[in-house]
Amino acid sequence: MKIGTIALLVVGVLVANPRLQCPPLNQPFLHGGPTFKGSIFPFVFICIMCGSISGFHSLVASGTTPKMVEKESHIRTIGYGAMLMEGLVGIVALIAAAALGPRLYYDINTSLPEAPKYQKDLDALYTSLPHLPAGERDLAQVQTMVGGEALRGRTGGAVTLAVGMAQIFTDALDWTRLPVEAIMKYWYHFAIMFEALFILTTIDAGTRIARFLLQEALGKVYPKFERTDWLPGALLATFVVTAGWALLIKTGSVSTIWPLFGIANQLLAVMALALVTTLLVNSGRARYAPVTLLPMIFVTATTMTAGAQMVGTQFPSMIQAGQVWTGVLNIALTIFVITCVGLLLLLAVSRWIGVLSGMIVRPQS
Repeated sequence: MKIGTIALLVVGVLVANPRLQCPPLNQPFLHGGPTFKGSIFPFVFICIMCGSISGFHSLVASGTTPKMVEKESHIRTIGYGAMLMEGLVGIVALIAAAALGPRLYYDINTSLPEAPKYQKDLDALYTSLPHLPAGERDLAQVQTMVGGEALRGRTGGAVTLAVGMAQIFTDALDWTRLPVEAIMKYWYHFAIMFEALFILTTIDAGTRIARFLLQEALGKVYPKFERTDWLPGALLATFVVTAGWALLIKTGSVSTIWPLFGIANQLLAVMALALVTTLLVNSGRARYAPVTLLPMIFVTATTMTAGAQMVGTQFPSMIQAGQVWTGVLNIALTIFVITCVGLLLLLAVSRWIGVLSGMIVRPQS
């Protein structure tokens, strides 16, 4: 279903040829706006890197990729092919969102409590844009076309992508001269179901991996936990992990964990890149280390900057706004993750220096 939907969306984009109406740079929101409370640097880079250098993917790949590789010659095709598919999914999703008119986009992505705060800047943005096409759909029309569902203030991205996909599928069939707008509501709800499938499989994979990691850690204390087929250990670890992420979203909003997710995801990528760099140094192939070392330095710089800004400004603002539990939890978890990754980086760098200087004997293969 996933592959079929992505293929259908690619064909729809090619046939509909949507006009990207959002400006490349929104001047009123250079330092934060209704969609995100941060500057272009480092948060745009964090968004891009979550797809291009994803720590979560590096963990998932360690469990799923080996099951697809029958022999060594398959590694490049499967690994590189997966990266290309990931890039394709990201591009068509961006096209679907950017094809929405700016007014419709911000009507959906500005939360209702914050709408008065940003209305002046939004009006300035709309005034600065060229005249929109005569057939441009507004929020009321789109709400009617998707079955009367309320779309205003539906932040988080899921509704934006679903509306964008539904519009592309509908416009791609305009050439048939049939009343295709009447079935836009089916495209919209199909897209919502497709996104739910993506999210559920991601949660499933993440929960399973976290369960294995927790069992491995507990196994150092009680060896039976290391056995993944030991039912009491599996049940306890699954309960703890599930309760953990349920606790993070107890407010019922994705905004609770989304900022933390981006930082944690990229710090996992730092760990993965550091691990591969260590492997190259230990195996006597240090001349290739810059291939992973340079991206690691860039990801570390941007992510640590983002973490400092979140802990220093954004999470405290949550506390001031009355979201005490959410703000305190995010601050504590962000500091914990940054500290752990910082210690691992110090250990990795000391290992590289020791091996390259000859103070540590390089393990023989």
